[in-house]
Amino acid sequence: MADNKFNSEQALARCEPMSKLQAVIGGKWKILILWYVAHYKVQRFGELKRRLAGITQSTLTKQLRELEADGFLHREIYQEIPPRVEYSLTEFGQSFVPVLEAMLSWSEKQLCPDFVNPYQSDN
Repeated sequence: MADNKFNSEQALARCEPMSKLQAVIGGKWKILILWYVAHYKVQRFGELKRRLAGITQSTLTKQLRELEADGFLHREIYQEIPPRVEYSLTEFGQSFVPVLEAMLSWSEKQLCPDFVNPYQSDN
């Protein structure tokens, strides 16, 4: 095998599944985008932009396109004036919801113990 940075002991010891996960959801806003789409079932671009205070239009567009390309989101375009685009989770994206819920639970306990979760269902 040729000597390069990809066959070093450190690179070979890297956990491939976690590396792939980080590559897919590693964008600054992707976890929150997935959380809001999962919670509200369907989100329009403008709704997400309002929920994600500080995100630029170009960054939101990029993150949504990446999540769509990775199979997490479905984008539905309605041929209306003005055009309407809605995002929802794919079946693959739905399979990630338990991970999001576990992350929220851990964060509530470890990082925000006084947080009152407005997303928690009472069922």
